[in-house]
Amino acid sequence: MKKTLPFDKAKIEEIVQTYPTPFHIYDEKGIRENIRTFLKAFEWADFKEYFAVKATPNPYLMKILKEEGCGMDCSSFPELLLSEKVGITGEEIMFSSNETPAYEYKEAVRLGAIINLDDITHIPYLEKHCGIPEVVSIRYNPGPERTGNAIIGNPVESKYGFTKAQVFEGLELLKEKGAKRFGIHCFVISNELNRESYVETARMLFLLVKEVKERLNIRIEFVNLSGGIGVAYRPDQTPVDLMALGAEIKDAYDELVVANGLHPLGIRSECGRMVTGPFGYLITEAIHEKHIYRDYIGVDASMANLMRPGLYGAYHHITVLGKEDAPSDHTYDVVGSLCENNDKFAINRELPQIVPGDLLAIHDAGAHGHAMGFNYNGKLRSAELLLGEDGTVTQIRRSETVDDYFATLDFSNL
Repeated sequence: MKKTLPFDKAKIEEIVQTYPTPFHIYDEKGIRENIRTFLKAFEWADFKEYFAVKATPNPYLMKILKEEGCGMDCSSFPELLLSEKVGITGEEIMFSSNETPAYEYKEAVRLGAIINLDDITHIPYLEKHCGIPEVVSIRYNPGPERTGNAIIGNPVESKYGFTKAQVFEGLELLKEKGAKRFGIHCFVISNELNRESYVETARMLFLLVKEVKERLNIRIEFVNLSGGIGVAYRPDQTPVDLMALGAEIKDAYDELVVANGLHPLGIRSECGRMVTGPFGYLITEAIHEKHIYRDYIGVDASMANLMRPGLYGAYHHITVLGKEDAPSDHTYDVVGSLCENNDKFAINRELPQIVPGDLLAIHDAGAHGHAMGFNYNGKLRSAELLLGEDGTVTQIRRSETVDDYFATLDFSNL
């Protein structure tokens, strides 16, 4: 699949006159079209997508997704506050957290969020600090019954969720303590392009709902398939066919839910990466070149702006703006300026010739990009921009300043 851009060199050159590189820029049109396709794929069901705020915690993007009908999946106090500021409260919020402090549960209860409990011991903890809400979800860890994908690994080694025996015990306990509506959640895959893995999660949860009804006579209101739908980061990868995914889960629903008298059963998801990831770009300028044992291009961004390649070797495609049709006849490491040798956006990457002043677009940086930024080496996090459907550009987060970096320090006692 050829990687394309929603802008050209001239547009970026215009933008950098106002907003210097590096910066992240998001494509509103692409985000809206993508989420509409996802929702259409599940229009046959009582379906709700709760966007995983952790992927791209920016209120402007959250507002776009709210307008398209999404709720928000939050995992921290600030993410809850962000949702409230965008006007998202109540059961439009799914609070999926682990090792959660009491004040975060209290905030989730205040907002009326659906709380997704991560452990059976969190039931008395929640009761002690907040009381048991009417609607509660629990996170299921299937352990040896299921194989996670390469990123999540073996569920037996995962810190998340209830065992199967604890699911039954926990549901009974919640019912005794006053809960009236129940959901079951499961998170076993991440960044997965094989849609069968997602379908397998749905089938597993549909069967668990059937078993809960038979053993406990408790009707589960919804299952939450969590996230996990991947992004085709490499040009030779194929994005997940969302319409086919929805149709295959419908087949499983008809077979395991409808046929067993469990309809209607709500279906929820918490996708983040797939929703915004392909529609965000890190724009950076080449400022140095170096020729020693390898050829290096130094850019004004670093892994403080996008840590995935340096952290675990993730691939992000790079376009040299204005040279889209030039031959990729040079081999470079594209690197940042951190005092870390893994501060690299690309290693031995075949690219067109790059000279200082060239502008590079690093693709698929719209999720787990700016959100994972940090300040090591005193690096300041970059701005976020929104490319509107009408072509206008809005700054939706300014770049950090040195004053921001020093804001939490008290120099008065030196």
